[in-house]
Amino acid sequence: MIPPKPTSRPDRVSLWRYMRLFRKDILSAQPDRLYTAWMAEFRTPFFQSYLANDPTLVQTILRDRPRDFPKSNRIGEGLRPLLGESVFLTNGPTWERQRRIIDPAFERGRLAQSLPAMWEAGQAMAARVLGQIGDGTEVEVEEIASHAAADVIFRTLFSIPIEDATASEVFHEFRAYQRSQPILNLAAFVPLPRWMPRFHKAETKRAATRIRHLITRLVTDRMEAIQTGTAPDDLATRIMTTPDPETGACFTTDEMVDQVAIFFLAGHETSASALGWALYLCAAFPDWQDRIAQEAAAVTDATEVRRLTTSRDVFRETLRLYPPVPMMVRETTQAETFRKRAIPKAAQLVLSPWHLHRHTRLWDNPDMFDPARWQTEQARQSARDAYMPFSAGPRVCPGAGFAMAEGPLLLSLLLRVVKMTPVAGKTPQPVAHLTVRARDGIWLNAQPRRTPDTDEPSSAQS
Repeated sequence: MIPPKPTSRPDRVSLWRYMRLFRKDILSAQPDRLYTAWMAEFRTPFFQSYLANDPTLVQTILRDRPRDFPKSNRIGEGLRPLLGESVFLTNGPTWERQRRIIDPAFERGRLAQSLPAMWEAGQAMAARVLGQIGDGTEVEVEEIASHAAADVIFRTLFSIPIEDATASEVFHEFRAYQRSQPILNLAAFVPLPRWMPRFHKAETKRAATRIRHLITRLVTDRMEAIQTGTAPDDLATRIMTTPDPETGACFTTDEMVDQVAIFFLAGHETSASALGWALYLCAAFPDWQDRIAQEAAAVTDATEVRRLTTSRDVFRETLRLYPPVPMMVRETTQAETFRKRAIPKAAQLVLSPWHLHRHTRLWDNPDMFDPARWQTEQARQSARDAYMPFSAGPRVCPGAGFAMAEGPLLLSLLLRVVKMTPVAGKTPQPVAHLTVRARDGIWLNAQPRRTPDTDEPSSAQS
């Protein structure tokens, strides 16, 4: 069985057709040849873009000369009403200052401090699902994954569960925003002057305003708790009390609101995408699901997350097949020559985890789900050349380690008590909105997993 992927468009289409396809779904708007090409060019009347699949080009752009290839503002235009000047959108000295403040909170040694909150969120997810399914029922697992990932963010960032009134309101507003926001708006295709409106949907702007208002309330409350010495030692407190080592200044309230918005969008939306697809793949490949359940049964608390090696390999393979952020865009600051091709200044450079992860010249059986590949040297070499679910280089996601602990843990805690099987006639079709999601959701049959000795349902608290 080959997991589903979008049907590619014809090799040549009109600009108008391409723009419509791109806004609807960035993945099916691309031709099939990108899975084999080292480089491809696309021209519009307003700008030129180049897809770079050659690992040496990816190395140059992301690792060797990242300052020469800043993030493109074209992509950020669609997200700015929500994210403001967050670390995801900024470049240059502003971005460098933000990373100096943020990165210490996600250092490997501090990750262990977040594991108990992840464990609690995973246990709560398993209990919710067991309560929902009874003896068995059909469930939409993207909703389950979104709820669980949001719970992790609130517990680790602000020490509150998703049942908290403000947390619940933020979660539901983000869900509305995700559904209303295309991955690109007009400014991605047409160079607009700074004074011209950005043509955001009215509902998108209203949702962004509501979300930022709610986040401001959380940040303001935390500022007050820090000042009175009553703040918990969680991610929000650590970030808000970390001064820039060069200037000594901490984030202001407005700056922290921007960062919390991207922490939620990146930490919740991307994690939910990956977990949803991981559950689908485990349902479609039951042998791997059973191995995860057996492995997870022996894990008793969050400190044992390193023992979840099977779940980690499944999660890695899920991120390869369904990278939550399918494409990222950089911009040239000067003329370049790539693969004997002249690249002008201000050209758009597209780096596509979606195509790199399935590139026929870089992976063995790239469209197949095979978690065992991660134990082979060939896959490790492919990963060094062409695996970047969290980007790479200085702009690698600061929460990459966090995500690689969260994903396998949530997957394990659910599958050790619930058995998932595919629903006939409901094969999910991947599309890219803010992240790679299923067009009509991911529907699976779920039933309590029976323990082999007693034939009793497993407990979420085991």
